[in-house]
Amino acid sequence: MRREFLFVTAMLLAFVASAQKQFTLEDLNFGGRNYANMVPANRTNAWWGDRLMRMSRDTCYTVDVKTAKEKVLFSRDDITKWTVGVEVGSIPSFAKFSFPYADKPLVLIKGSKRRVLVDFKTRKTVWSQQCQGETDNDTRWNALTRTSAFSKDYNLWITDAADKRIQVTTDGSREIVYAQSVHRNEFGISNGIFWNPDGTKVAFYRMDQSMVADYPQVTIPELDDTTSVIATPAPDKYPMAGQTSHKVTVGVYDMATARIVYLDAGDPTDRYFTNIAWSPDGKTVYMQEMNRGQNDMRLVSYDATTGKRIAQLYRETAEKYLEPMHPIVFLPWDSDKFIMQSEKDGYNHLYLFNSKGEQIRQITSGKWLVMDMLGFDAANKAVIIASNEASPIQQNLYRVDVETGRTTRIDEGGRGWHKGNLSASGRWIVDNYQENDVPRRIAIVNTETGASTRYFTAPDPWKGYTVPQYLCGTIKADDGVTDLYYRMVRPADFDPARKYPTVVYVYGGPHAHNVDAGWHYASRSWETYMAQKGYVLFILDNRGSANRGRDFDQATFHQLGQVEMRDQMKGVEFLRTLEYVDTARLGVHGWSFGGFMTISLMTNYPDVFKVGVAGGPVIDWKWYEVMYGERYMGTPQNNPEGYAKTSLLSKAKDLKGRLQIIIGLNDNTVVPQHAFSFLKACIASDTQPDFYVYPGEEHNMRKHQSVHLHERITRYFEDYLKPLH
Repeated sequence: MRREFLFVTAMLLAFVASAQKQFTLEDLNFGGRNYANMVPANRTNAWWGDRLMRMSRDTCYTVDVKTAKEKVLFSRDDITKWTVGVEVGSIPSFAKFSFPYADKPLVLIKGSKRRVLVDFKTRKTVWSQQCQGETDNDTRWNALTRTSAFSKDYNLWITDAADKRIQVTTDGSREIVYAQSVHRNEFGISNGIFWNPDGTKVAFYRMDQSMVADYPQVTIPELDDTTSVIATPAPDKYPMAGQTSHKVTVGVYDMATARIVYLDAGDPTDRYFTNIAWSPDGKTVYMQEMNRGQNDMRLVSYDATTGKRIAQLYRETAEKYLEPMHPIVFLPWDSDKFIMQSEKDGYNHLYLFNSKGEQIRQITSGKWLVMDMLGFDAANKAVIIASNEASPIQQNLYRVDVETGRTTRIDEGGRGWHKGNLSASGRWIVDNYQENDVPRRIAIVNTETGASTRYFTAPDPWKGYTVPQYLCGTIKADDGVTDLYYRMVRPADFDPARKYPTVVYVYGGPHAHNVDAGWHYASRSWETYMAQKGYVLFILDNRGSANRGRDFDQATFHQLGQVEMRDQMKGVEFLRTLEYVDTARLGVHGWSFGGFMTISLMTNYPDVFKVGVAGGPVIDWKWYEVMYGERYMGTPQNNPEGYAKTSLLSKAKDLKGRLQIIIGLNDNTVVPQHAFSFLKACIASDTQPDFYVYPGEEHNMRKHQSVHLHERITRYFEDYLKPLH
């Protein structure tokens, strides 16, 4: 009787499983045709002062902050009617609309031809401005003067409120670049244009890269191109570690005088200028200046009218490196004081200074990080932040009293990963969060009282599918002390009595983490696809990855890959304690830094990993870019031992398992020279990696090519790791 019961139960379980839908890469991959239906539903919100709006593709709603009830404010048809006679061009998704004036019922819309302000109470267009030639990333619009500053054809251009377009600089070229991001987007730099508060002056970057070597990229004709026969050169300015880098200066354009002055910061050779900020009165520019060694940072003020240096307000040095990521921010209730972020006590925290550069106090402290500074509640003299105070894998929202440093959690749920969108006054915040078993919830929170109104709960988009098991835990790092967080993904029908092929997914590098307290512990959807095919996936955030503080980050200094590998092997030791992990069928996969880690593990531990797939891998750090590479590795000249130790060229002879290397042919982040040189080393050593390339693609495969990529990765493990023999 017992046997019959077990047999019937097994049959029922099999029937239930077969009734559930199975995932495809079209469902799971961001380039997939059904992907949009498989991610948790969201709400795009914008603030009109302290009034909350929701923007869908074609409709704008008002949202009552106390009841969360919505009302339609206007639709796409309304906007079409209200802009009749104005050649706006195609209108984007409403998600890109904004409400720049807290006291005026105006919505800002940037069409393909003109930027317009529409009064949604009088239902009329009240102002418009040409915007052809602008790109979203290289354009900054000032709400006070209604002036647009943008980069076009490598030059700085201005379009004023009267629709007059001015070319401010004239010598822009591929060699001389104005008003764009510099220093290859390191140090928190994401644009090259910075308006002062009243919109009368604009600071901008000028980058001279004439001395930087060209990397010889090429463009292959498209399949439907009947006019091109031969590939064409598409060189990329790429400063490699230890080589000559570009020179950056900062200019200030005065709208009233139409003159440019350049900040008198001295010789820009081998220096980095970042985190540009303005004084509240718009007369002073602040800039953080750092040496090429990235261990000496100075906050310096400049007269915006003359460009003359006023004073060095602050200096911070470090034994290893510094990485300033945030400009100073003045208190809205006291223009003589500003907040600076720094890791000088080992964790990123807030510090209060006066305008002379004298530190008044440390505002936040503890063995946790301020992850983001969202804004101020000026009425109560508080700053609103996101931090991981509750847990290294969580992000929560807090209000911090600037005078006392007292922190109060203000988000709705104590667990999970929370993102905040703060109203103009700081009185209200939209708390958008996920937990392991919560696809998404959104609440509207009063930052002063903590009162919360549930606004939206996303349905589970994977309902009806066979969903794997997601686990999270900790193991000790190779130092025997530090906790490392891992995620494990197991098949939905997991049986501890079975033996499963297992893939270690790895990134492991700076500025990123793989494991957090979000939905499914932030699992990548490819892991779900592989678990569905009968694999166990294991993901470990080793020392050197993000959000754990300075010492955790800098444990890898001058020897990238070494500490990381030792920590990853502690993960392998943990896997060996699990009876269901078949350590004879252990694979590894990663991209970019993770590609470097994949080949490092395959060649340093050739008897451990049977199969690997390395995407866009760094092979030798001397071929990586100056800013990122030298921060962590120094230069080949001052750290020759470190570069030799971490280079994978000498490891090509140690490859034993099946390794597939995949790159984009036009990768301008990890240039193809890395992969090609490793292939040459393997040929010389008589080892046999496999190689695949995506023509026309850069560091990551875009759109539907990503589906193709992940099918190729999957097949490689299916062919060489999954078979028992």
